[in-house]
Amino acid sequence: MQNRRFNLEREKAPPINWRRGMIRLWILASAAWIMGWSLYFAIEFINGETRQELLSIPVVLFGPPLALFLFGLATRWAFRGFETDEQA
Repeated sequence: MQNRRFNLEREKAPPINWRRGMIRLWILASAAWIMGWSLYFAIEFINGETRQELLSIPVVLFGPPLALFLFGLATRWAFRGFETDEQA
């Protein structure tokens, strides 16, 4: 009896919004990336070890998050190719 009730509860579960969840994970990962490198550059600046060119800082801060976002869009586009015409 308990197994049957478990299956009924499982069927009532709301669908998962993968798009919203993945965007939120991307935002968190990007924020962590930018904060980590910002702290590194701030500590390097305070210590007087500014070996980096000024133009390389935006590339290091925003390049990987932007690349990850574009990769996510491309992945979504690729997986949409597997949907049948009825699902679209």
